[in-house]
Amino acid sequence: MSSHDLLLAAHAASSQAAATLEKACGKQPGIACRVVWDITHSSTAATTTTVFIAGPAALIIRIGYVLLLAILIRYAVHRVIRRITRRATEEGSGGDRARVLFRERRQQRAAALGSVLENAASLTIFGIAAITVLGDIGINLAPVLASAGVLGIAIGFGAQGLMQDFLAGIFMLMEDQYGVGDVVRIGDVSGVVEGVSLRITRVRDVGGVVWHIRNGTISQAGNGSQGWARAVVDVPLPYDEDIPDIPRARAVLSGAAAGMWQEAAWREAILEEPEVWGVQDLARDAVTVRVAARTVPLRQSEVERELRERLMTALAGPAGREPARAPV
Repeated sequence: MSSHDLLLAAHAASSQAAATLEKACGKQPGIACRVVWDITHSSTAATTTTVFIAGPAALIIRIGYVLLLAILIRYAVHRVIRRITRRATEEGSGGDRARVLFRERRQQRAAALGSVLENAASLTIFGIAAITVLGDIGINLAPVLASAGVLGIAIGFGAQGLMQDFLAGIFMLMEDQYGVGDVVRIGDVSGVVEGVSLRITRVRDVGGVVWHIRNGTISQAGNGSQGWARAVVDVPLPYDEDIPDIPRARAVLSGAAAGMWQEAAWREAILEEPEVWGVQDLARDAVTVRVAARTVPLRQSEVERELRERLMTALAGPAGREPARAPV
């Protein structure tokens, strides 16, 4: 047999082997199927390896890759959110007590918003990963997505109030309208906030009744615990024979209020030196002079009681009485 015939025979054998390998493993045979074919030259063994070993192994690797990528993206997004919230709480630092209180409230609000954003990011990332995995498994996503779209529209129409509550809760947290422990007035309800979520606000009134208020129904809310409060004391100066000596009374009231502010026990409650605003009202039997002081939230009542006692004591003391006239 000539060399030409040998070449033709080798080529024919190679073509037949390639056709047989393609028949057993497909047009693009994998490494596992090719190895099994080269060892066994069995179409059954090669096909079994492709269907029950190589295929599931490749699918598991793809699913693991998608999940690993989702976890890494989630970690990166959460880290960015934490960094942003940390910067938001670090801005505006200072030694003033009002700013310290404001910064503490901002830290609470940033923590709540960070939790909401992290949950939303996790839901979005893992939702996309789940859809990708379902596509890799071989599930036709067109009917699933169409059904999800119809279901989403139905839920959107049926849960408009719920979505309104959630959106109002998000904006409430972003704008720091109130938080747990604040004394608020929401509509006809006044009390202490015991719980705040994206859907409802829980308030306990003076009588101990707990009110559950949907965030979407809150049109206005008054907060008596945010930033600072003000203690206001109106001091009546009764008429004697003549009009009261207003400048002398102002000096006495100012001295008594300043003395209270300078005491260490009250410096934690009063933020600034109290001010005598002057005449607030003119009545038939007395002139009313108003004294005001900025205080820590929720401590204005005790400051008012103490300040009222000190002011009246100062007016009744020797400095507050009518000075004796010099002899003629």
